[in-house]
Amino acid sequence: MRPVRVRFAPSPTGGLHIGGVRTALYNYLLARQHQGTMILRIEDTDQTRFVPGAEEYIIESLKWAGIKIDEGVGVGGPHAPYRQSERKPIYQKYAQQLIDEGNAYYAFDTPEELEAMRERLKAAGVDNYQYNSVTRMQMRNSLTLSEGEVKNLIASGTPYVIRLKVPKKEEIRLNDIIRGWVMVYSSQIDDKVLMKGDGMPTYHLANVVDDYLMKISHVIRGEEWLPSAPLHVLLYRFLGWEQDMPQFVHLPLILKPDGNGKLSKRDADKYGFPIFPRTWTDPVSGTVSVGYKDAGYLPEALVNFLALLGWNPGTTQEIFSMEQLIEAFSFDRVNKAGARFDIQKAQWFNQQYLRAKSDDELVVYLQESLKGENISCDEAKAKKIVTIMRDRVTFPGEFWSQGKFFFFAPTTFDEGVISKKWNDEAVKVLSAFKDEIAKAATLDAATAKAALEQVTATLGIGSGKIMQALRVSLTGAGGGPDLMMIMEIIGAQEVVKRIQYALQTLKVKVA
Repeated sequence: MRPVRVRFAPSPTGGLHIGGVRTALYNYLLARQHQGTMILRIEDTDQTRFVPGAEEYIIESLKWAGIKIDEGVGVGGPHAPYRQSERKPIYQKYAQQLIDEGNAYYAFDTPEELEAMRERLKAAGVDNYQYNSVTRMQMRNSLTLSEGEVKNLIASGTPYVIRLKVPKKEEIRLNDIIRGWVMVYSSQIDDKVLMKGDGMPTYHLANVVDDYLMKISHVIRGEEWLPSAPLHVLLYRFLGWEQDMPQFVHLPLILKPDGNGKLSKRDADKYGFPIFPRTWTDPVSGTVSVGYKDAGYLPEALVNFLALLGWNPGTTQEIFSMEQLIEAFSFDRVNKAGARFDIQKAQWFNQQYLRAKSDDELVVYLQESLKGENISCDEAKAKKIVTIMRDRVTFPGEFWSQGKFFFFAPTTFDEGVISKKWNDEAVKVLSAFKDEIAKAATLDAATAKAALEQVTATLGIGSGKIMQALRVSLTGAGGGPDLMMIMEIIGAQEVVKRIQYALQTLKVKVA
């Protein structure tokens, strides 16, 4: 088998869509599985859509996701430059070859002439308005003009494009690794523009030329490019590169959460989840789109989720490290049908990866949050907090957001709990329990539990009746981690203080 060389070739037109991250990931897995090369190429031929900062954003996003680039933008390599805008003379050479060999032609049609053609076709009842093997003979191009006229138009600076001359009647076949053999009639393909009026190539010419020159073995890209693949097959043939044509892999779409159509940024905004790997700020509008990183997703969890979004290992295993993905991944088990995006599943993966981390690793997350709040916390206390909260959080920031009560006494209380559980029995138990805790020299979970059992037994009131009232007095909420451990962490003095405050504040609530 030829050496595996794959490329991820995004356009720097804004934030990197999460579907693009999956495409990059699948390229990376194949490359690593075969000790191949992962290339990053920037396809910036459409300068009208270029967005400053987008290229750097793409590079940093891939780095965050753990997708390592071996060659290309930011790294260099033997096939530089890797930005298409810097390869303009290369494309012009091959465009001229296509013209010289009769496989492409100059087209001088103005926008008005193109619109007139569409109107003629519309009036004739033709639904598909194409510049093709039929209509091109009615237009102003080097197929209908004399050689002298063409030379004069070019010499006088008349704007033109270069179009591919698609054969009239021909079957074009390609073998896609996921979809098998795909066949398209050339009559369904229009004479695509290969070189634009500004001298820059279109995607079709540039990507074929670059893939050949960079010795790409597999073109792994989204399903939306499948209709263009037969056109690219023609280009490989016309340029004499058919024997070196890469294998095509067109990945299934990532669908909206309801499964109805391709996932877009608008859908992500509607359902309230990120669409970009990292936070992206639009340089024109100033709109900030929070990415997965800043939303609290771990890169390894997101990668695991994306890998299974269209691929299945054929087993019940769901948790895969990058190394395990590299070993297990195969395009044989990538589905043809689109994959529905399930943000709850992404959150589940994040939970699993958080829970698998050591307490020492989780302490780092908590301390980072506390540092941002200018709160100091010793390591022993921090470790106790993450230990009892680790199975209750989905994101690292929740150690702080859900655990503020470890550092601040509540000033408000869960009204639902108060209305149902704050009564005479609760007040009696909490008052006695407060006095009992005040006597303790030190307080740990076992001591707190023993004291509560003693008080409830003495008063003849079951602990189940007052447990939520006790919890709400200490944390302000009706639910949370182990209550005895909470008391151990905040300490006897703070337990007494908080219960006393609740008794004074909530006495009016007692029936």
